[in-house]
Amino acid sequence: MNKEKLEIRFKELSDILLDELNDDGFWSGELSSSALGVAVAVAALHFHDASLHQQEITKGLKWLSSHQNKDGGFGDTPESPANISTSLLSYAALNLYAENNSEVKTTQQKLADYLLTQNVDVRSDQVAKVILDHYQKDYTFSVPILTLCALCGIPGDDGFNHIPQLPFELALLPRKFYRLLNLSVVSYAIPALIAVGIVVFRKKKTNGITRAIRAKAEKKALKILERSLPESGGFLEAIPLTAFVALSLINAGLRDSVIVDKGIAFLKRTQREDGSWPIDIDLSTWVTTLSVKALGDRKNEILSETQQKRIVNHLISVQNKTIHPFNGTSPGGWGWTNYSGSVPDCDDTPGAILALLDLAPHHTIREEILVGGEWLLQLQNNDGGFPTFSRGWGKLPFDQSCADLTGHCVLALAKLLHVYKPELKSKQKKQFTTAINKAVDYLEKHQKENGSWLPLWFGNQHTKSHENPVYGTARVLTYFQKARLLLNNEPVLTERIHNMIVEGTNFLLSVQNEDGSWGGDFGIEGSIEETALAVAALNGIKSEAEIEKGLDWLNDYYKKNGLKKAPIGLYFASLWYDEKLYPLTAYLEAIKGYTDSN
Repeated sequence: MNKEKLEIRFKELSDILLDELNDDGFWSGELSSSALGVAVAVAALHFHDASLHQQEITKGLKWLSSHQNKDGGFGDTPESPANISTSLLSYAALNLYAENNSEVKTTQQKLADYLLTQNVDVRSDQVAKVILDHYQKDYTFSVPILTLCALCGIPGDDGFNHIPQLPFELALLPRKFYRLLNLSVVSYAIPALIAVGIVVFRKKKTNGITRAIRAKAEKKALKILERSLPESGGFLEAIPLTAFVALSLINAGLRDSVIVDKGIAFLKRTQREDGSWPIDIDLSTWVTTLSVKALGDRKNEILSETQQKRIVNHLISVQNKTIHPFNGTSPGGWGWTNYSGSVPDCDDTPGAILALLDLAPHHTIREEILVGGEWLLQLQNNDGGFPTFSRGWGKLPFDQSCADLTGHCVLALAKLLHVYKPELKSKQKKQFTTAINKAVDYLEKHQKENGSWLPLWFGNQHTKSHENPVYGTARVLTYFQKARLLLNNEPVLTERIHNMIVEGTNFLLSVQNEDGSWGGDFGIEGSIEETALAVAALNGIKSEAEIEKGLDWLNDYYKKNGLKKAPIGLYFASLWYDEKLYPLTAYLEAIKGYTDSN
């Protein structure tokens, strides 16, 4: 595509982006509907009061029946291949109604046939072994899955005998000790640890001193759970987590708990018109900062001064101002949405810092930016990398440091230091500089031999390991290219960054498909998201032919398929999603970068 046609496309996509602004002046996006979310929400409503919630349950069951894959299974999104976890949860929920509903019975039978092809016999005790083997030592998802199955009569009356006991009594210890314990769930799943742990404890026949300790711990654990309950009633604003908590407490004899009341109200409120639920209410902070990033220095052409001020005011309003009740992190961070169940994290915080610095006069946001920077410093792990939610939790994958978040933090801290360095105290300057150096060390150590980096919260369903080195490498390269310009007074550091950029670039060029696209890795079918992000990463480097091939593929694909979403997002323990604004913002970023550099 020539530059003139690219400008026309940029204007067309910018108009679409503007149309997506909500009435409050920021972007909310739209997450894919989730069969898993539907199954667990339906079960929670059933156990709470099947008659009272008959309308919502019926709509949910109809959605499942009409969105079953051709092979009989269910994937995490309507565009995803079937998988055992989502299919088994759907089978369990359908089991509650299959006996008296022929449509549900037919859907369930097809589902049972699919599960048999995956060596899962829903009538056999082997169900537990398959799920536990799949998730290994991480019980974040496996124990809730098996708990719902047992409550729904899968595989029979003794389902709880095969479920590991979650040590909910450990939640009574001070939060600072959590990271030192060998907990079997990730840091953000403590509500599930408590609620699912309690119902397993009540349903499972055990004896001895441990049982006595757990019996005494129940009330205190529930108080801890109640203290972390957000005003919205949705833990992390997540439908599956909230539903698992509610149905566990109901079946533990705690139906009248305020946690259940608010959780059920949250589930009813978040059901969509078509009967489905997404996995989370939205990613409004994330997609808003992605939109600002995509427009970059062309924002003034697209956004009015009033629109920019509204975005700034919104981002400032959702910055966490207190010690967060969910995980105890300090004030200063940003979570992924404006709703009360959001928890500050290490991707949305650098995203918000960079968006604010791009949109607002720097002296007007100094306090917010510096507090955000301090929040990042407190989260940095000893290995130099940045985790998502909690420092020092490294036993399970989704709590560990990761490359894409660390690269994002390098850029945010470099920008902060560049803007405010003249007015910072020497101690502050040293702290930010040290953090950047440690993060670069981490990225140097974790760059693969082929030059790639792996992301944590993004993947590709079609790669052998479900990893997405294209996404991870493209994001780190983009962050590094911008950070290097801001750190030009650090020649040794920028030389190291330059060397990593060269290796990362070579990797991206080596995995471009013949048709010009990029998928998650070599030989994987291309998507708008992966191709556009790869193009955006290469725009600062002289790779004209490869970039133009990528842009041509994007043009052809867009004309045939529009802004088709790919399920590249990962949520909780490998739960896939797609997001309406991902292809749009990525495509805009790719075009903007190319037109800027030519």
